[in-house]
Amino acid sequence: MAKSDFGLPKGTHTVVIGVGDVNGIMRGKRIPASHWQSICKSGNALSLALFAIDMTCDVWDTPYVNFDNGYPDMHLFPMTKPVSVPWEEGVAMCMGRAEGMDHKPVPIDPRNVLVRQVERAKKMGYTVNVGTEVEFYLLDPETKQPRDAGIQVYGLERAAELEHVLGPIRQQINEMGIPIEQSNPEYAPGQVEVNLRYGEALEAVDRLVMFRSLVKQLAASHGYLATFMSKPFFEQSGNGFHTHYSLWKGGKNAFAKKGKLSDVGRSYLAGMQSRMAEMAICGATTPNAYRRRQPFTFCPTNTTWGIDNRTVGLRVIEGAESAVRVEKRDGSADCNPYLLVAAEIAAGLDGIEGKMKPTAETTGNGYLDEDATPIPADISDALALARGSKWLKDLMGNDLYEIALQQSEREVEFVASQVTPVEVDRYLGNF
Repeated sequence: MAKSDFGLPKGTHTVVIGVGDVNGIMRGKRIPASHWQSICKSGNALSLALFAIDMTCDVWDTPYVNFDNGYPDMHLFPMTKPVSVPWEEGVAMCMGRAEGMDHKPVPIDPRNVLVRQVERAKKMGYTVNVGTEVEFYLLDPETKQPRDAGIQVYGLERAAELEHVLGPIRQQINEMGIPIEQSNPEYAPGQVEVNLRYGEALEAVDRLVMFRSLVKQLAASHGYLATFMSKPFFEQSGNGFHTHYSLWKGGKNAFAKKGKLSDVGRSYLAGMQSRMAEMAICGATTPNAYRRRQPFTFCPTNTTWGIDNRTVGLRVIEGAESAVRVEKRDGSADCNPYLLVAAEIAAGLDGIEGKMKPTAETTGNGYLDEDATPIPADISDALALARGSKWLKDLMGNDLYEIALQQSEREVEFVASQVTPVEVDRYLGNF
């Protein structure tokens, strides 16, 4: 896009520009409007370490960014036209793109993994559409507990109670060009779900990365702490991230055949099913994320599939030609959506190229299917599968593969080295 296309909304004094880091957390800078044209022309310098820091911003020596090479710079350029932030007068925001000092894409930028799979699909004649559903908690920032009590999933009274914060999330974020279809209370106090309208894969994931950042900002302005953490409370529902896929060719849904899943759709389904366990680390990157993997919790524990069945890992939705799609249900809300969606698309395209066929449909309770391939319920198992996966390494590229897996390995070590309050309460006075 030409730099003239990046004009600012009238009255803008500050521009926020950011990219998704190794966790899909949006990071960047705030820039005076007076300096904006210079940014459009030359970019904004910031450290490559942005793509090699954990969720706490801790940094460690990685193969691509380290003390030996001095943690060099990259440049951030606008990728979309800035749009006004409704709750911050004079502030506009946009997605950025990272460029190395050699003027090439940054190899450890997770977005580029998705770019490659979208381009692969295009060469096969397909446009990949993705719809996303994401869950999060709205908590008291002091107590870090819900302000409401009791489970009121889909409850209209609970929805009305939360409207003072969920209303602005729907309306004002929608005004910023992120199309929100609906919101509802979920299966826990303080938990909600928001559905974003489907779109072309890159655009859909860019929107989700920005959405998570905007939700946290907007919730804070209303006195709430919003968290996408996978499992904040063990006894309550975890935060999931569901993805809905369809491939389009010539303006038609290639997954649909008279309202049913087509052979192309079944092969895509089979491809995802075959790699679901292997890619588990992409959708659940911390030890906490695997606490969601509990039977009978609507978080899948295996690679079963079924039609309109919420006990399976892959749910097929049939009906109108435009609506036929495959939903993958195991991702956690705090994962990096660039990496997870890229892995899901890669596996699905493999399925199409190999004309793969899925296992037999599960028509009952997927949790009870003893023949189904399990999804790792422990991060150590997920890491072992990932470390043995040439497919995953080729997907991410060596350097990003190492950074992503090293981060998860560091999280395992960190959690394992803690004495928890539960242990103190249970053992200290009894031994």
